[in-house]
Amino acid sequence: MTGSCGNIASFIDHTLLKADASSRAIEKLCGEAREHGFFSVCVNGIWVPYCAELLAGSSVKISVVCGFPLGANASEAKAFEAAKAAEQGAHEIDMVLQIGQLLEGRYAQVEEDIRKVVRAVQGVAIVKVIFETGFLNEEQKIAACKLSEQAGAHYVKTSTGFGPGGATVEDIRLMRSSVSSHIGVKASGSVRDLETAGKMIEAGATRLGTSSGVAIVRGQAGTGGY
Repeated sequence: MTGSCGNIASFIDHTLLKADASSRAIEKLCGEAREHGFFSVCVNGIWVPYCAELLAGSSVKISVVCGFPLGANASEAKAFEAAKAAEQGAHEIDMVLQIGQLLEGRYAQVEEDIRKVVRAVQGVAIVKVIFETGFLNEEQKIAACKLSEQAGAHYVKTSTGFGPGGATVEDIRLMRSSVSSHIGVKASGSVRDLETAGKMIEAGATRLGTSSGVAIVRGQAGTGGY
């Protein structure tokens, strides 16, 4: 899961997660993803069937968030949400782990929560685990990496974009060093320009979650909140 920084578009999950997103906005998102060759679009679950229709015949994947943005849903609810999205055409599930449980050191519960989602989509979709790093200290970030890999997840991811802070180079380096080489690392939140995107990739990010994908590939600074 490594690559050159040369084709920056291939690293990008082109993202729209706002509550007021409309079908017109989702259509624009998918059109931009096709035009620029982004790896995927990242959307809320309700939009998966529409994205599947809009992206039919293209190489653009569909990523969908799960347990978003708080991670405090019942594990069974997360598993159902993930399975439904995969059934409707999602290729990747970006799930939020149980942040409160992690902060309290209930690691077995956190790991099992992740495992239930992984099992729900096994063989159909991959799973990225969102930590919300702004809430965590270094020890907790490392623990989250270990738990995610042990549970069978395919990626570890910094942030929802709706919590405190966003991706940092330091966190990407820490996460990269805390998982095996076959596990991907996604930088999300505050990646809004080409320079920042390049720094994240150099630090070990194999995917970028951003609503500023078009600005990034054009060498401009994005104004999006994610």
